[in-house]
Amino acid sequence: MCVRQNCVNSEMYVLQRINIHRKVTCLQHGLAITRWGSNCRPAPLLTISPTRSLIDEQVTIEGRYLPPFCRITMRACLQSEDGDLWETHSHYNTDKNGRVNLTRDVSVGGSYVGCEPMGLFWSLQPAHGERKGLRLRKKNVETPYPIQISILDGHVTFEDNNNNNQELAAVTVERWYMAPGVRRMEIRQNGIVGTLFLPPGPGPFPAMVDLWGMGGGLVEYRSALCASRGFASLALAYFGHSDIPGPLNCINVGDQYFRAALKLLQEHPKVCGDRIGVMGLSFGVYLSLRIATQIGVSPRCVICINGPIGSFNKLSDNVSGSKSFEGDQKHWSFNEQGYVSFREVSLPNNIPPENKVKLENLCCPLLYIVGEDDLSCAAMENANEIEESLKAAGKSHLLVRLSYPGAGHLIEPPYTPNARASMWTTRPKKLITLWGGHLAPHAAAQEHAWTRILEFMECNLRG
Repeated sequence: MCVRQNCVNSEMYVLQRINIHRKVTCLQHGLAITRWGSNCRPAPLLTISPTRSLIDEQVTIEGRYLPPFCRITMRACLQSEDGDLWETHSHYNTDKNGRVNLTRDVSVGGSYVGCEPMGLFWSLQPAHGERKGLRLRKKNVETPYPIQISILDGHVTFEDNNNNNQELAAVTVERWYMAPGVRRMEIRQNGIVGTLFLPPGPGPFPAMVDLWGMGGGLVEYRSALCASRGFASLALAYFGHSDIPGPLNCINVGDQYFRAALKLLQEHPKVCGDRIGVMGLSFGVYLSLRIATQIGVSPRCVICINGPIGSFNKLSDNVSGSKSFEGDQKHWSFNEQGYVSFREVSLPNNIPPENKVKLENLCCPLLYIVGEDDLSCAAMENANEIEESLKAAGKSHLLVRLSYPGAGHLIEPPYTPNARASMWTTRPKKLITLWGGHLAPHAAAQEHAWTRILEFMECNLRG
């Protein structure tokens, strides 16, 4: 199945700690700068390279021609597709040459501290006064996120940002999920609702089926990024989409639907039909494991991010047999702010045994990713049961497990901001759900996990 030994060995990879807050050092000494023959000082210059990049690519940010040993604030802001303002800021001190380089220098305050080259991206949060419960998610992947990055004079706080602080320099960068040449194709065929992304070139390509959670709808941005990295990817809707018959608050599809989606990919002329994997987050984990173990198809690999091994409600190919996820709330819990957590719903002991996947049937490599601060799913408990079940079946060698302290439920592509909580529904009343995750360790988890995901796909779909 794989030519690289490290993808199939039995070792469980656990990231014990991620040291985010690096030691912050202060510049204590000074050196005067002499300019020859002129009192004219060049204006401060902000350079960012590249200015147009994929969302998972690092950029270099450098300020020059600033006063030596001066306090400055680096600020980033963007307006979401819904019109909400997101922003972040961090404090730096220039060096003796009037320079600051985020790849090298440390932030001494603001939204993050330490040497964080991409901190201005992953630390973005809704601006003061914006709506509660916001989560930054790209809807139109054929357009970028335009992010303005600027240098402000002095160490500025969010509260000061509207008080006419002097902007010394500014640059707008574009962050894309879709690389040039990637093709986006809407799929409404044989009852399948999804979007297929194909990499540039004639193909054929290895492929992924991309499944999200119970937020519903059709989420495309991870699939677009996979195609940008050379893998065809089918973003597949299964819940809460108007093109799927039945009530929007029910899962109205079953094994037959997912079997048809795999068949569609296998028969596509641009896809290597025997090199298809499945990736799922949250409830998409259960579906991914079910596809791999119970519906008569044989994916080459499975990638699971913070999800359960079963469902509280049984899946049915018959629309009349489907039940609402919100029908039984006995395992819902609420914090003091009234925010809901679904964590107990996914505890293995709370899942009916007949609704759990048959893990002993797994025949392909499995990458399971755990955020240890997940407040939406009992990811650690589910990972433990997967590990125990595969061990009992003599299949421990199939599992690679990654575990991230301080990371929450929504482990997504890197350098994107985490929402610890966000709006779940507005009807019949507004309800905010808890996801978990602290900004810095969550960002580190996303960066590391995405690298491992791409390596896992490369190993098992191309090897």
